[in-house]
Amino acid sequence: MTTTKICINTINDVKNFVNIVTKCDYDVDIISGRYAIDAKSIMGIFSLDLSKELTLNIHSDDCSAFMDEIKSYIVK
Repeated sequence: MTTTKICINTINDVKNFVNIVTKCDYDVDIISGRYAIDAKSIMGIFSLDLSKELTLNIHSDDCSAFMDEIKSYIVK
């Protein structure tokens, strides 16, 4: 499993992020506080507090292509 911090601020960011994640064959979860939601669920993402940093859990060790696609959302 790979973990990183992300920030998704706008409605368009959420739509673009979900479009990228839905192409993955493996599970991707977003953790915000005590809530864990499926990153492929646009409604689930909108239920989170998007003003805060989110934790992304990628359930794959071979996800370098995915990480390249979401690099604009990754918090350095």
